[in-house]
Formats: sequence, C-alpha cells, structure tokens
Amino acid sequence: MDDEQARRDGPQDQRRAIVVGAGITGVAAAIRLRRMGWAVTLIDRAPAGDRGAASFGNGGILARCSIVPVPVPGLLAKAPRMLFDPDQPLYLRWSYVPRMLPFLAKYLSYGSEAQVRRIAAALAGLTGDSVDEHRALAAGSAAAGYIQTGDYGFLYRDRAQYQKDAWGHAIRAEHGFHPYEVDRAGLLERDPALGEAWTFGAIFPDHGWIANPGAYVAALAETFAREGGVIRRAEVEALSGDGRVTLAGGAVMRADRVILAAGAWSARLAAGLGLRLPMESERGYHLALKSPASAPAHPWMVGEVKAVTTPMDFGVRLAGIVEFGGLDAGPSEAPPKLLRKAAARIWPGLEWEAEEEWMGHRPVLADSLPALGAIPGAPAVVAAFGGQHVGLTAGPRIGRLAAEIAAGRTPNADLAPCAPDRFR
Repeated sequence: MDDEQARRDGPQDQRRAIVVGAGITGVAAAIRLRRMGWAVTLIDRAPAGDRGAASFGNGGILARCSIVPVPVPGLLAKAPRMLFDPDQPLYLRWSYVPRMLPFLAKYLSYGSEAQVRRIAAALAGLTGDSVDEHRALAAGSAAAGYIQTGDYGFLYRDRAQYQKDAWGHAIRAEHGFHPYEVDRAGLLERDPALGEAWTFGAIFPDHGWIANPGAYVAALAETFAREGGVIRRAEVEALSGDGRVTLAGGAVMRADRVILAAGAWSARLAAGLGLRLPMESERGYHLALKSPASAPAHPWMVGEVKAVTTPMDFGVRLAGIVEFGGLDAGPSEAPPKLLRKAAARIWPGLEWEAEEEWMGHRPVLADSLPALGAIPGAPAVVAAFGGQHVGLTAGPRIGRLAAEIAAGRTPNADLAPCAPDRFR
C-alpha cells in the first residue's frame, strides 16, 4: 500500500489485508479480520449494497435447508424441454451457448445421486447455522434490525405434489431438516391472499430472512468502517500471489493477505493467478411488489413456479429463474414476465402499488460449491466466492472461514470439498 493508505490503516507493524468485493461474503470477511486486529481495506468498484450486486437482489432468505443443488437426477433429460417452454424458469442466451457448452456439460455431470448427496453434505456444513452466523456478524449494529426469523414454507397444490418432492426432502432430513405439515386453513393463517389452488405446505422452522438485503449489506459495511476498517471505491484489474493488488489506472496496493470475494467476477481475477475454474454467471431475476394489499408471514418456496417469495420492508419480492448468458449482456424480457405470471398464480387478485424488476449475477461453479481456501501457487491469496443460490445464506460463514484461513488459523470445518484447485 502507499504511505497515505498505510497511515489510514493503522500502525506499521499491524498485519494488513485487502478484501476484494463488498458483497455479503466480502463484508463478512473484512469485519471478521478487523475484529482479529488486522488492518483491513475493503475494495469494490461499487458501494456495498449497490443494486448491481447479487447481495442486493437475491431472494433474501436465510435458507438453512437449501442444500439440494439445481442439477439433480433427471434434469439432463428435462433440460431441452425446459429451454423451449416459456413457462419454465430456465433460459439460455443462444448467442452465448458456444462459450458456455463446456461449463454446461460439466455442470450437468454433477446431477447424479451420489454427487448430489456429496454436494448436499458440504452445503449443509455451510448453511446449517446461517441464522446464528448472521446474528453474530450484525450484533450491536443497525444491520441487526434487518434480520427476521421464523418459518420457511414449501408451498404445494396438494399432498400428492409434495410427495413428488420426497427425494429432495429425504436428503434434507438426513441433515436434520424436518418439516411439519399444514393444510389449507393453516396456509391461510400465514398468507390470506393465497389462491384456492394451494392446499398443502411443508414448513421448515428455525429459518430467517433479510427484510432489505441491499440496505443490510450497506449497514454491515458501515459497521466495518466504524470499527476502523477502510473502504476504497476502485476496480481491481489483477492480483499477484504475493499480495499485490493492481487497480484500474495502474495503482498498486500491497497486503500480507488478500481475500478474493468478487462474486461472479472472481474467476477472471483467479485466472490471472493460474487458477482456471469452471464457473459461470447464473443470472437471476427478481420482481419486487411494492406496498401490496397483503404479504405472507414468512417466505415461501413455490416449486411449481420455481420461485421464492419473501416479505420485505417494502412489500414482497419474488425471485428465481436460471439464465445463462454471461456477465456482459443486459437483462432479458422473458424472466420478469414469468415472475409476474407466478405472482398471479400464487395470489390471484392481489393488488400492489408499484413494481421493480432486477437482474444480477449468481457466481456458480460447476459442482454448486464455493471456492474457499488458499489458492495454490498464490500463498497470499484466499478464495471466497461461488455461493450460487445460497450466497446470502452462507456468506457470513464463508467470510468468517476465509478470514480464519487468511489469519493462519485452522478452521473447525472440513473444507476439502470447496478446495479452489479441486477441478485440476
């Protein structure tokens, strides 16, 4: 770091870290390292909580039980039909297909039963205590007020439809997630606007959600700054294995450790360190319903429409959709239309005052697990990215583990499934 930056960061004998990426994982890692006594600089080209980040636009659920990945047995056979059905939540930008075919083949190869069980076990280790991790991270700060706790429901038309999900629920049960059942009357107590078609729910207790994810991450960043951390707005162009960080314009910063937590943009920076990963942006969408006439008491996963619905401080957010189209293309028109159609199916007749559409980038590695750990050949750099659909849920834990690794501590967790070089 330059002399001015060093003076801001603290005493010259204090160990220094740079965290690249101000999403939930990066902010969590920065806070944890700062609380360990490190001088920490958090770098991102946009403010924490910016609407362009996945940490802004996610479904907001602290989905402890979301351990079953998207590729499951049978998906390969269904995928072609899903791609050509406008009512299915899987989209491809056809111009991007040639670039992503190698990734897609590898991604689908992890859909066997054995692989899904292995991945679920690893994800359970990252998501199981997510509510407690968020509470510990936000304790005593304004961010704590955004954390809500309660049930997380899977919504079905009837018991027969629920039983079609038996395989996934069995995997969740193996890791301690056991739902209780509610009938139509029980559903209406939780969500009076539900349409008549919905008659059965599987309710997972002890979950949580964030009432405004963007504001929550911004509040955590403010906490980091109040605790002595430094936030720098800049675009990172390259990393070096010895702790050098090159910014756009050529400025170079230096630290004892660097944590790479730049979400879907992390693979480009990792490639400069010799780590080439099968990683893509799984573009996600949300539709925010502002000031609706009513809102559910807790989040729903609605498998039939492949969307989650979450009560938030501005109304209700519907999120979902999987679109492969890279990092550079703008939003597509079809996904928000599908979410609007889903809202009408879930809550026929519900009115709201305004809508807001959003598209962002989920960082997805081919096996649906994050890259977490020291990068081989780059001793000063720790990877902490790839949270896919559970990025918000697991972000504080992934950030804490990355901070422990950076600080030279041995985490109390089996991180072998998440080793950054596991695809070599």
